Amino acid sequence: MKPKAAHGANQPDAALVLDSLPVPVLEIGPQNTILAANMAAEEFFGMSRHQLRHGGLAEVVAQDHPVYLLLEHVRTRGGSVTEHELLFSSPRFHHESVSVQAADVPDYPDIILLTFHEPSAARMLDQQLAYRSAARSVSGLAAMLAHEVRNPLSGIKGAAQLLEQAVTDADRDLATLICDEVDRIDALVDRMGMFGEAQLDFRALNIHRILEHVRLLASNGFAKDIKIVERYDPSLPHVWGDRDRLVQVLLNLVKNAAEAIRNTGQDGEITLLTSYRPGIRVAVPGTAQWRHLPLVVTVRDTGPGISETVRPHLFEPFVSTKVNGSGLGLALVGKVMDDHGGVIEVESRPGCTEISLFLPIVDHMSHSG
Repeated sequence: MKPKAAHGANQPDAALVLDSLPVPVLEIGPQNTILAANMAAEEFFGMSRHQLRHGGLAEVVAQDHPVYLLLEHVRTRGGSVTEHELLFSSPRFHHESVSVQAADVPDYPDIILLTFHEPSAARMLDQQLAYRSAARSVSGLAAMLAHEVRNPLSGIKGAAQLLEQAVTDADRDLATLICDEVDRIDALVDRMGMFGEAQLDFRALNIHRILEHVRLLASNGFAKDIKIVERYDPSLPHVWGDRDRLVQVLLNLVKNAAEAIRNTGQDGEITLLTSYRPGIRVAVPGTAQWRHLPLVVTVRDTGPGISETVRPHLFEPFVSTKVNGSGLGLALVGKVMDDHGGVIEVESRPGCTEISLFLPIVDHMSHSG
């Protein structure tokens, strides 16, 4: 479908209007050829419009993809139809939970328009609210455990140590076992204590210095056998945050990435990325102001990916994919991001997992009070 001539000098060209849309649009002709694509579609599929036109729809989606049923439905009945939660994936692109709308063009019976709508920021923010609620529930539990559990634990360990000296060699192992288990529970209570409402030291921080510190710790410790790649945007402004908590969060994410790679039994790599992505805004509680979160830090790994059943609950406490995991590490990440007013985004597929942290910058904090 070629755009008709504009009626009047002040009317924009239809092709320019199409390119200005943030929504990917494909114009599908007979035999599922691609007649036209806008700029958003080029970015969505990781291909130029020339490549899209040359290869047709079969170049970007497999022949058994549900999008062909949409096209057949519109060709048979006309009108428009929408399918939700579709997956589009190839070596060039990966998009999950996409809504696709197919619509006929009355003046051009052989043409169908396809528009692709990715999950909205609203859904991401809804998820973040769930992470916050889960993390806050641990805060109260941690305070209760510190009082109700830790005090009796010290008495149990003291008694076990006395028994260790008095019992026979055959029973000494049991006394030692009691001491070891008490230490394990005490360490768990310690970890939960990190969810408490500690005073944070917010200040302007260079996110790349924090990432370099994290990379250095990882490369000389738990990830010394794994390649770590850095891809930073050097023009980024300072982030507004607590240095120690951000180091803690990023170390946790990099450690999880390293463990995921080791689970594949193959060589892999971790990539640390930073970028500036305007558009994400959240309301400041108790005010009419908005906080912008344009600074994005991403930890990417080449591990096996996160299963779809675990992914929605990833940052909830006591949910873990590890055999001996407590499920508190990522819950703490959610808590710290909540303290910073930030947002977490997770994208995962076999061979690639990306966890992105959206954080406020100093300039935007000064405007949000």
